[in-house]
Amino acid sequence: MSAAQALQQRAERLAAVLPPLLVHAERVAATVAQGVHGRRRVGTGGTFWQFRRYEPGDSVQRIDWRRSARSDLLFVRETEWEAAASVWLWCDLSPSMAYRSAPKLPEKGERAALLLLALAALLVRGEEHVALLGSGLPPRPGRGTLNRMALLLARRRRATDGSGSLPAYELLPRHGQVVLIGDLLAPLDETDRLVRRFSAQGVKGHLVQVLDPAEESLPFSGRNRFEGLEEEGHVLVRRVEAVRDAYVERLAAHRRGLMDIARAVGWDYLAHRTDRPPEPTLLSLYTTLSARWGRR
Repeated sequence: MSAAQALQQRAERLAAVLPPLLVHAERVAATVAQGVHGRRRVGTGGTFWQFRRYEPGDSVQRIDWRRSARSDLLFVRETEWEAAASVWLWCDLSPSMAYRSAPKLPEKGERAALLLLALAALLVRGEEHVALLGSGLPPRPGRGTLNRMALLLARRRRATDGSGSLPAYELLPRHGQVVLIGDLLAPLDETDRLVRRFSAQGVKGHLVQVLDPAEESLPFSGRNRFEGLEEEGHVLVRRVEAVRDAYVERLAAHRRGLMDIARAVGWDYLAHRTDRPPEPTLLSLYTTLSARWGRR
């Protein structure tokens, strides 16, 4: 079987589970929504909220000339939130995400898609505008958007060389938010470059690292052959115990690197394991999104 055929089969399997996955996502979202309260945010409503300094990229029409006339600075008049915020979501569906260390566990890609769809369901409930990063479609509200996102996830194809482990950069509106969900095991310099390009636009972001528990602890013993899922070849380890400590430390260093990347630009980092329920991660992510809206 060719690599392209194998990738197509994986995509078709993902498409087959997306309807129940969407149902599961909405159940998870419903559970989390019970603990979510309303919030007051900045937007395009008619109720005055605050003045802030004019920043490059702001529309000149938003300048409050009466307030600006009282100083040497320009001020923008902001109003209480009444329109929706825009959030771009992305999850890694590259071949390496088709991993699980035990039959009872979900694949990393399945859990990443679940978190994405559940978050989208929560955002849609709050009348936010959401879109899949890289889809070419603008953010939209409503149940139809959620259905389209599920279908788009099923149709996505990832490069067999692993180049799909991070999204392609694209220009997003200032003050938007982007959520990147995946194992985030790409080289740190690639992740840092992408994050900084988004941040330079004024886009706030969230990194969600999804790992299988075996990827954190390397619980195997004895002689093991590790096969790459993206045509990297294989590695034969004669005694896994001999390399476990070095492996765990290297993963911890990579995770610290991701935290540093996020912290340097004011982004957020969350870690999630596939042997744990999705609700706590989803609640933490949604709460962080809401807090950022409140600080705008």
